[in-house]
Amino acid sequence: MTSADPPAGTIGLRRVVRDGLILTKRNLFKYIRVPTLLVFSTVQPIMFVLLFVFVFGGAIDVPGGSYTNFLLPGIMVQTALFGSTNTGIGLADDMSKGIIDRFRSLPMARSAVLVGRTLSDGIRNIFVVLLITTVGYLVGFRFQAGFLKALAAIGLAALVSFAFSWISANIGLSLREVETVQAAGFIWIFPLTFASSAFVPVETMPGWLQAFAEINPVTVTVDALRALVLGGPLQPALNQALLWIFGILAVFIPLGVRNYRRAV
Repeated sequence: MTSADPPAGTIGLRRVVRDGLILTKRNLFKYIRVPTLLVFSTVQPIMFVLLFVFVFGGAIDVPGGSYTNFLLPGIMVQTALFGSTNTGIGLADDMSKGIIDRFRSLPMARSAVLVGRTLSDGIRNIFVVLLITTVGYLVGFRFQAGFLKALAAIGLAALVSFAFSWISANIGLSLREVETVQAAGFIWIFPLTFASSAFVPVETMPGWLQAFAEINPVTVTVDALRALVLGGPLQPALNQALLWIFGILAVFIPLGVRNYRRAV
């Protein structure tokens, strides 16, 4: 290697990024070729918006008075988390069909498969979040803290989706069967989502549940998103949310790469 050559680590990173983007494109094209995948992934969050607004909206008192404005940030985070389960399902499906074995025969970085899967699922989740935000506007939701904070809110939802996709990836690589991975995803997503401030104020919960809800990563992320969307104090919720997100990435990215090498 000459003095003008980039370090080996830089070459490896470039290769991961390049191959990861190629696989991201491949996974996104799958939604274009099979549009029903995207349709069905958007139906559930839209149903949550409509049901919670029109069924529970008149029965739940929230700060500020508008349950629709209170609800939408929670639905945005819920959509990001539910969408992240597709990462594990997709990896298990690719393994069962032998697609990942074919990737192994190609001259590409192994971790690029995980990068491509998590990035493509993150992009899809951003689209779904934007869609439910549009539906929210139709039923009365409004951004109240300005355009830049609205963009920051979408970015935070995308970031939490990306982090939880790595948790899902590890589940998919460990369990491998599509049906099992799908069932396992809801086992850990549902308690985190519903035992949080996504749909009701934490103060309305029993004391023992409040203790869990207050440190729940979903609660602090929803609270930060709510501050970005509606205004109000942003700290300490944003710092806590980012701490959770980067902590999850620091643990589950290396673990995912290790599990992927063992699985294949």
